[in-house]
Amino acid sequence: MSVKRSVITSPNAPAPVAAYSQAIASGDLLFCSGQIGLDPKTGQMVTGGIEAETEQVLANLKAVLAAAGATFSDVVKTTVYLANFDDFAAMNAIYVRAFPTEPPARATVGVSTLPRGAKVELEAIARLP
Repeated sequence: MSVKRSVITSPNAPAPVAAYSQAIASGDLLFCSGQIGLDPKTGQMVTGGIEAETEQVLANLKAVLAAAGATFSDVVKTTVYLANFDDFAAMNAIYVRAFPTEPPARATVGVSTLPRGAKVELEAIARLP
């Protein structure tokens, strides 16, 4: 049995700059690529530190989810990558606004660098409604 695979794109999230898709729908799951704090209108990183970047990351993810007909409540797993783990509390304070009740499973990983000098990157897996 073959499972259908569809590329999902949103004009309201940054366009891919390498060999990846914003998201792939496969069966009843949506695999969202990592989002960083790029403003989709300008293609530039937002300024204002970890809080502003986390807000933009979540806005970008929300746009990709919406393109597939999903919302934050459909997210079952996230992975957060932080360039400085000291930013965890500030990132988490913004993150919980997107997932206020019954948050998805999550891993948070400290990394040495992220694309474009980002402070945070977030990828997600969601179920399709």
